[in-house]
Amino acid sequence: MASGWRPSTPGRPLAAEAPGPSGPLSAAEVTQLESTLLPALERHHLRLLAHALRTLQQVQHGQPGGRQGLPDPTTIEPWLLQQPGIGDDAGFAHQLAVQLSQAGRQLEALASDLGIDALALELEHLISWAQQQADQRLITPPHTTRQEPPAEPPMRH
Repeated sequence: MASGWRPSTPGRPLAAEAPGPSGPLSAAEVTQLESTLLPALERHHLRLLAHALRTLQQVQHGQPGGRQGLPDPTTIEPWLLQQPGIGDDAGFAHQLAVQLSQAGRQLEALASDLGIDALALELEHLISWAQQQADQRLITPPHTTRQEPPAEPPMRH
């Protein structure tokens, strides 16, 4: 099952892309992610995970036999090569498949904590997790190492 997904235009960040049918996230989903009060870095990570989730769901949906679980890179890469804008660049497709697999492991860990399958995650799960992560960083003091005072200079006789 081919989608209209395409990588961002060179020189333009993904966030500048028009939301909607050109990517795996709908315009409403992009708006939902952007409307969180998360700091920019957390919001960016959230967008990446949401993008990976929707892409992995599309890859798995197109697989025959209803195989359960996240698709592996050997399944993702051929799917990517069928997508407009990616099929002409096998090296990019390979690297993107690896990155999607790594994001899939993060999604599996999050889903495991919730007791559900990674592909059953919804954006609300990801947003809640990201908000908890940001809240945790706010209440956890940064790790500091104890600084020893400078040594006294040797005494001269």
